[in-house]
Amino acid sequence: MHLNVLLESARRKFPDKDAVVYGAQRLSYRQLDAAARRAAEVFRREGVRPGDRVAVMTYNSPGFLIAAFGIWRAGGVLVPVNHKLTAAEVEYTIAHSGARVGVVSADLAAPARGGAPRTRWLLTEAATHGTDVADDDDFDALVAAAPEWDGADGDEDDVAQILYTSGTTSAPKGCVHTHRTIASVPPLIVATIGLTRDDRFLIAMPIWHASPLNNWALTTLFLGGTVILLREYHPVEFLETVQRERATAFFGAPIAYLAPVQVAEAHGLDLGRYDLSSMRRWIYGGAPIGAPTARLLASVYRSENFYQVYGMSEMGPVGTALYPHEQIEKAGSIGRGGMPGVDLRVVRADGGDAAPGETGEIWLGADTRMRGYLDNDAATADVFDGRWYRTGDVARVDDDGYLFIVDRLKDVVITGGENVYSQEVEEALRPHPDVVDVAVIGRPHPEWGETVVAVVVPVDGRTVDLDEVRAYLSDKLARYKVPRELVLVDALPRNPSGKLTKHVLRDAVLTD
Repeated sequence: MHLNVLLESARRKFPDKDAVVYGAQRLSYRQLDAAARRAAEVFRREGVRPGDRVAVMTYNSPGFLIAAFGIWRAGGVLVPVNHKLTAAEVEYTIAHSGARVGVVSADLAAPARGGAPRTRWLLTEAATHGTDVADDDDFDALVAAAPEWDGADGDEDDVAQILYTSGTTSAPKGCVHTHRTIASVPPLIVATIGLTRDDRFLIAMPIWHASPLNNWALTTLFLGGTVILLREYHPVEFLETVQRERATAFFGAPIAYLAPVQVAEAHGLDLGRYDLSSMRRWIYGGAPIGAPTARLLASVYRSENFYQVYGMSEMGPVGTALYPHEQIEKAGSIGRGGMPGVDLRVVRADGGDAAPGETGEIWLGADTRMRGYLDNDAATADVFDGRWYRTGDVARVDDDGYLFIVDRLKDVVITGGENVYSQEVEEALRPHPDVVDVAVIGRPHPEWGETVVAVVVPVDGRTVDLDEVRAYLSDKLARYKVPRELVLVDALPRNPSGKLTKHVLRDAVLTD
């Protein structure tokens, strides 16, 4: 199925129903579809032709969804861009994707224009920081004035999205997805979580992430439900929005659930004052949670209906799920087997399937799997094995078949639901004049999942402190990638060939 059909079908069934809610703004399915058709005309006038890549770098706003469906109707390819990136990081994403046109929230115009000055940026949302929006740059005004266009002819095997995610090297890779692979996601999510057309899904995590976009926003629109957008996550606004809009489902990293608890403890906020009775499904991902945290969340949110999901951009992102009745008994697990429609193997180093008590790499297979990495055949070959995608995550299988991740071949640190790739941070910090050698690892954290730890060998006779490291990296990396902890050592452990042995380093540092 082409993603245009997803919206058209919902418009025919529910023309006057709210498709998107954003504060006081309401867009019905008829209005959303019409706006997407006008956006397609705007992109056509900007020179976007079938197959062209268009970047979208926004907060959670209707402009993102209007732009996305407009891009698809024009035959273009959506390139979601992390709005937390610095100008230098934006530069790589835009250059690699080849996007000549982009849509950006007005408040994010500086890093977008600074990182990609040759890209034609159209600004959406009213600026809150005094950013000037010229008439010919105002995406919202251009869309409002444009006629509707039925769009270019398209096929379900055309490329629809390029989702950027880093791998074992520092250079981010673009996961190429077709309309068919993305349109295959909603039925699997529905079968796993049980969402219906009556759901009102709150999107407070960044919508440019694969999970908020494909798993939750597109699945909700596929069903004919209502997407509620919160511009940025804030613990109090999150609770207020659930109560005001009678939201029925939410997805967030564990910290999104724990932050209101922290606010309550710090400021004497009574969480019981919020009416959360409308919520039917609390969904989390990015990191497992332990049994004490699971019990705390059940108490605070007055619900047993918690689901954990595990997946990655390469898979759309789908993978596994841990259901409400398993949250305590199998706390820390990512689930047993794959979601409906997802095949899963845990593969030992010798190629056999891991038995209970053994560990191996998680392999996934589904119709949602990406076509491959953009312009990187070697990296694609490394992660594909026939129909399987090799995740790089190592899991232990317990006696009941549940999976517990014990390591990451990719050395990914997951903090607050964000992926931080150690080699990227290491390469950014290594040129520091007082640093001889550096390694980055994650320390388990009960709220954030993990925190970023930089293990540094300083130049003889010199000192390095955390504040200095954070200041040095402030214009090189997004804030969530910057280390929150610094450990100084005399030398890093390496094997005879000189390769860093991170498992030895973790054992030394994390048990210190």
